[in-house]
Amino acid sequence: MKSFFALAPAQVATSLALCATSMIVSTNLAQAADLTFNWKGDAGYSVSGSFSYDETTTPAIISESGAGSTKALQSLNVSFFNPSQELIGTKNEVVNGVSSNQFFQFNFDTTTGNLFGAFDVGTGSGIGDVFLSNVEAPGRIFISPGATSYLYRNTTADNSQLLDSSTNQIKASAVPEPTTILGTLVVAMFGVALSSNRTVSKKNIT
Repeated sequence: MKSFFALAPAQVATSLALCATSMIVSTNLAQAADLTFNWKGDAGYSVSGSFSYDETTTPAIISESGAGSTKALQSLNVSFFNPSQELIGTKNEVVNGVSSNQFFQFNFDTTTGNLFGAFDVGTGSGIGDVFLSNVEAPGRIFISPGATSYLYRNTTADNSQLLDSSTNQIKASAVPEPTTILGTLVVAMFGVALSSNRTVSKKNIT
């Protein structure tokens, strides 16, 4: 039996194309968009998160708030880190299209890729959790969504400690699609196959 790399280049290309087509078809069935976002405060605290939604049913603008079934988001998780990059806490804010946070606020423009308007995510609803918000100013004063975002830690039921803040806009970026990664792998495999085939041909000539 011939090995994969001993096949003729045409056979190799055909095999890789069939494999790629099969994987691309199965991947496109889901049509899920996966994105990530990062926030860095002036004092060194940071927040990283990821979220997903179904591209076939989601409107151009995603607007979510409160607990319960979401309108578009399928998932959203967020992690908080101190200036030493040690994990403070993590939270699956949205799981299978359901939010567990009554203060949850999230707005995203799928066309521009920008997070805009009200933003409020946290690690929980109990004392001691941390949350990132652009609708709550120091002193627990609620404000209209602004450019400044604040990172808090709850200390009591009615008070919170300001950990950090930033005026940088929170932006989202798409996670590379499996089809893009697959295409790169196919090209690489094809190159290796051709190289091996040339080596085998030279040995046969010799």
